Amino acid sequence: METLTVKNFGPIRRTEVTFGDLTILIGPQASGKSLFLEMFKFVSDKSHILSTLRKYNYIIKKTNLGAILDIYFGEGMSSAFTGSTEIACDGERVKIDLQQGGACSERVFYVPAQRILSISDGRPKNFMEFEVPSTPYVLRNFSETLRVFIQSGLGNPEVLFPMKARLKGVVKKSINEAIFHGGRVVIDQSSGMRKMKLQVNGARLPFMTWSAGQKEFMPLLLAIYCLSGPPSPVINKKDYEWVVIEEPEMGLHPRAIEAVMLEVIELMQAGYKVIISTHTPVLLEFAWAFETLRQGCDGDFGKAMSELFGMDDGYYSKMFDDIGKKKINTYYFHPGDDGGIVSSDISSLDAGDENTDISEWGGLSTFASKASEIVGKYYKG
Repeated sequence: METLTVKNFGPIRRTEVTFGDLTILIGPQASGKSLFLEMFKFVSDKSHILSTLRKYNYIIKKTNLGAILDIYFGEGMSSAFTGSTEIACDGERVKIDLQQGGACSERVFYVPAQRILSISDGRPKNFMEFEVPSTPYVLRNFSETLRVFIQSGLGNPEVLFPMKARLKGVVKKSINEAIFHGGRVVIDQSSGMRKMKLQVNGARLPFMTWSAGQKEFMPLLLAIYCLSGPPSPVINKKDYEWVVIEEPEMGLHPRAIEAVMLEVIELMQAGYKVIISTHTPVLLEFAWAFETLRQGCDGDFGKAMSELFGMDDGYYSKMFDDIGKKKINTYYFHPGDDGGIVSSDISSLDAGDENTDISEWGGLSTFASKASEIVGKYYKG
């Protein structure tokens, strides 16, 4: 799939996104980004989703699409799907029904924004632990994937971070300095259950005492583990073509967001197409710098990117050899003339563009520009 078009679905009036190697979606809260991404997952993985629901004893009646949409998107969301709803892949209309067909392997690895809810007291919840009517499928499935992976896919490790054979050394260093600050994430069994704890100066801190950023980051880190490193007996990373990450910046300092971006670059290097929804300008600053440097640095792209992330020169050839060939697309989800959500392609991120959606990066740079203007106007020093 290169392009997905969604029309008349909940608040969405018309959104069309052509995917790059990295696709960034921005827009205010409740602007349809999650609905669009969940629909992308449903269209891409319908057979796997229906198979999973059957595995957990859900009754799939081909005449009761509304019930499955409520189970998948969340309670009451079937009403968002109306007779005027249209979904199209690469210009060809897709019929949303409960017919299974095609490959049943999962193609989209989806990391939801509510990922912190997947970890209960230091352990990932299983699929059926969640309150079903109100919990979207993508969260339940994500949590179950982490649970199975930790139990059977990592070989019962004592240490989850830093872990050998997972992530490149420079990425581990960045994560340690920005997020864990010398602490180790360990599996503790003192309670009779295997739970994650943060070991600092000999003390083992339970999950709920961690900082907000550490708690938000840990399920994202485990997702990266699923897709990187040695083969796993329970997760076939080769099946996945796409990685969706909602709001990777949640709870994180800008330096920590840089560490996340290094992980995203690793995923791109591994051949995955990555889709990110975000509310931070940091990712757009990266996208702008990436495209600008790619076009005009005369063969020094890798070195320039290395300096951007504060790496020693020795790392850049390994991290950025082929990344300059990748394509980054950016889309802004916002209310259209009739109030319904539409999308705009702002991939150029040109600060001189007459279209303010582009020049102000969908509103993410508006305050900084305004602050500079006001300071320049009133500062007398």
